[in-house]
Amino acid sequence: MPGPSKNFEKAKDFKGTWVKIIRYCKKYYAMLAVAIICAVAGTVLTLIGPNKMSDLTDVLQKGLIGQIDMDAVAQIGVVLIIMYSVSLVLQCVQGWIMSTTTQRITQGLRSDISRKINRLPMWYYNKTSTGDVLSRVTNDVDTVGQSLNQSISTLVSAVTLFLGSLLMMFITNWILALTAIGATVIGFVLMSLIAGKSQKYFARQQKRLGEINGHIEEIYAGHTVVKAYNGEAKSQATFDEMNANLKDSAFKAQCMSGMMMPIMTFIGNFGYVAVCVVGAALAIQGKINFGTIIAFTMYVRYFTQPLSQMAQALQSLQSAAAAGERVFEFLEAEEMEDERGKVFEFYKVKGEVEFDHVKFGYEDSDRIIINDFSAVAKPGQKVAIVGPTGAGKTTMVNLLMRFNEIKDGDIRIDGVSIKNMSRQEVHKQFCMVLQDTWLFEGSLRENLVYNTKGVSDETLEEACKAVGLDHFVHTLPHGYDTVLGDQISLSQGQKQQLTIARAMIADKPMLILDEATSSVDTRTEQKIQSAMDELMKDRTSFVIAHRLSTIKNADLILVMKDGDIIESGNHEQLLDRQGFYADLYNSQFSSNVQ
Repeated sequence: MPGPSKNFEKAKDFKGTWVKIIRYCKKYYAMLAVAIICAVAGTVLTLIGPNKMSDLTDVLQKGLIGQIDMDAVAQIGVVLIIMYSVSLVLQCVQGWIMSTTTQRITQGLRSDISRKINRLPMWYYNKTSTGDVLSRVTNDVDTVGQSLNQSISTLVSAVTLFLGSLLMMFITNWILALTAIGATVIGFVLMSLIAGKSQKYFARQQKRLGEINGHIEEIYAGHTVVKAYNGEAKSQATFDEMNANLKDSAFKAQCMSGMMMPIMTFIGNFGYVAVCVVGAALAIQGKINFGTIIAFTMYVRYFTQPLSQMAQALQSLQSAAAAGERVFEFLEAEEMEDERGKVFEFYKVKGEVEFDHVKFGYEDSDRIIINDFSAVAKPGQKVAIVGPTGAGKTTMVNLLMRFNEIKDGDIRIDGVSIKNMSRQEVHKQFCMVLQDTWLFEGSLRENLVYNTKGVSDETLEEACKAVGLDHFVHTLPHGYDTVLGDQISLSQGQKQQLTIARAMIADKPMLILDEATSSVDTRTEQKIQSAMDELMKDRTSFVIAHRLSTIKNADLILVMKDGDIIESGNHEQLLDRQGFYADLYNSQFSSNVQ
């Protein structure tokens, strides 16, 4: 696993990422506006409170030397209760709107990522780990959602409270206002310094979280190989290094974020002291009354408290920017060509496939893998593609299925270029059995009929009998309705039998077998081979096999080496030439005899 890129050592594009997030939220602007209005209105009502408290204090102070005006006290008290109650309701409404809106936004982000996964070319996944993609779907989207929910309303309320308290302080007494401001200016300086330093650590934290998720997913998926090769110590050392890097980034990010509260608490307390000292001096001089000092102590709290809230909100927004950058980086990744304009559909496929001077190399590499591949598969033919590892056999199948796009040349099905068909239309023409089996958590029936409609029980049973899987099905507690999971253990051979049965049930015009029997024993292979021979009747079939004995009856054998066809013909013709194919076949035969 490579180390973190140096690009993540620098601060991210905070403004640019938040512009993207705001644009993404455009259909929720109305709801967000209502939430912001509620937050501002609730905060304004809170700000009026100290002014009324000052009036209440003055009434009580006058009553100390005479009779307390209880009607005035009751009137002010009722007004305060109403204001604070309305403020509470507004804050609750704002919180409900923000929670609802942010959950819809995160739901939308996850849905967009899910759709994006299906629109990305195969080469993207060759250079991106599964764990990193999962981290973007889960951790990064959750971080964006939490920040939207917690930070925006907090920031709006804090800014309103800060500016409002500043205005009210100047209206009440400009000398005490300047005193409070002078005592808290240092808070702004510290806040800006810490915010500037912490952003790079939040960006690095999200990057390293994705890396460690990718490593864990990779090691968990291959834990058998790790144990078999005694790789526990190496994988643990790699994990420890990544874990330490994550801890270092998270510690620095959270440490700086955690410094804000104690610093701002100190600034607030210092402001209280300054206001009390100056206020006492003014009161002695008779320039202000006692109620003004009481009001100012509350305004100082309203003035300093938003500083810490704004700092924390800014930290959260920075964390969201780091996560959002990763999310939008994925959503903005180069997609496969838009094919909505390709409406061609086959009504009946004959099965002629022509490779016309095909050339291919991966997008992120200058190396050419397929140099000049030309071949014609006639309808109903069984075409075998053989060659050493890395010759380009599976690559040719991927090009035929349009999992990758050719650089030059063409591939035609019944004379129609696959470039003129949508990928879905190409995929409709082929059953495909890969060397790597894929099963999902669900019933056996669901795995067998995957995305095939109207499959009867008789069809299921015939396919399972054909591949030798019927006895295993009868041993399951619920037969075809047994859920495949941790409780049901399938061997690799059984998984491969199941995927072959799935291809037989799909019953498409053409067939691709990529090492389809590589994980089954010889006896099972013979049984499957006869079933596959039956399946391949009247179908154009492409078979990739390392065991050359399994493709002796192929109508056409293409021998590949280093991205080119070096020999072609049937089994007997190639043996008679005493060339590369003959050497491959004889070496396997000799090994089998030994």
